[in-house]
Amino acid sequence: QVQLTESGGGLVQAGGSLRLSCAASGRTFSSYAMGWFRQEPGKERNFVAFINWSGYRTYYADSVKGRFTISRDNAKNTVYLQMNSLKPEDTAVYYCGASGNRRESLSWYAGDREYEYWGQGTQVTVSS
Repeated sequence: QVQLTESGGGLVQAGGSLRLSCAASGRTFSSYAMGWFRQEPGKERNFVAFINWSGYRTYYADSVKGRFTISRDNAKNTVYLQMNSLKPEDTAVYYCGASGNRRESLSWYAGDREYEYWGQGTQVTVSS
């Protein structure tokens, strides 16, 4: 069992930055791949970024590539999402997920069904 808690959301102006954190409980955090997703009201949850268990492999949605960076600190049981050059269209609730699956192709992890555990989400609002 893994419990995830996101933090770091808030209100920021366009062009600004935020860093989201996702803290995990349990001693097996390092065995899970982690992903960030986001969801706007009335819409589906969409993939943002992925990082494998070791932190050496990452994968991003085209919409955030070059602006967002995912990282993890297994000693602290935490995964991060550094968001720079934020745009109003980045406004959403951001969720982290944990996946125990092992996929060779990282594109699998763009689907939320790959993740067994989810946090409660943190709101990010970008004003224009």
